[in-house]
Amino acid sequence: MNQATIQSRCECQACLWASLNPQRYVIAGWATDPRRPRQETCAAHSINADQEQFQVAWLCPYCGRNVLRSFYAGALSYRAARVSERPPPARPPSVPPAR
Repeated sequence: MNQATIQSRCECQACLWASLNPQRYVIAGWATDPRRPRQETCAAHSINADQEQFQVAWLCPYCGRNVLRSFYAGALSYRAARVSERPPPARPPSVPPAR
């Protein structure tokens, strides 16, 4: 699957990231902050993804702000996703062993 990665800054200076599929829908969102040692998952979604000028909204996990940024579809660069970037496969429900 091809995907593009976009980023923006929150007002708290955390870096917000999102992976987009070719239809410009968000696959995953995450945030990093140089003052904190680990990466956090964050909610993100695209708005008006079918238009050339579209928006992505994030919920910053560090400060709780809703961040809305505009992007131009023509500026996105898509590449094949690496195996490590793909979400883990769904696990079947655990079934207790038969007695």
